Amino acid sequence: MISLDRAELLQAAGLRWSPTSGDRFAIRAPGMAEEVFTISEMTIEAHEYPTGTVLGFNGTTEWALDSVTQEDAIWLPREDQLRELLGGTFRSLARALDGSYLVVVELPGQPERSFAAGSAADAYADAVMALVSAARV
Repeated sequence: MISLDRAELLQAAGLRWSPTSGDRFAIRAPGMAEEVFTISEMTIEAHEYPTGTVLGFNGTTEWALDSVTQEDAIWLPREDQLRELLGGTFRSLARALDGSYLVVVELPGQPERSFAAGSAADAYADAVMALVSAARV
C-alpha cells in the first residue's frame, strides 16, 4: 500500500480524487492517520453535494464518525490505480537486486526514467508525481 507521506505529496502535486467504491483513504485528524478506510456502499459512501463531496459512514459502531469531508481525507491509491494514472507513459515494473521496486516510465518529451522504492506502490507513486509535475509545466 502507498505510504501516507507519498499520498500527501501526490495530492500536493495536484493529483485529484473522485471517490469511488473500493478506494482507500486516511483521515487527517489527531490519532486517525494510522487508520485506513475503504469506500464501500455497505459502510462508507461518497455523497455528492453542491458544497463538495462528503464521505458518509453508514452504521459503523466502532467509530464516532457520521461523515468526513473529502478535504479531510487523503486518498491512498492502489497499485492498479497508480498504473492506470501513468497510462501510456508506463513501460515496466521490475524488482532490483537490492529488493527495491523499479517503475520505468517515458514522460512526454523526456527519455525513459526509473523510480525506485521499497514497495511497488511507492515506486508507482513517485512516477505519478513526476508525471503530474511534468503536466503542470
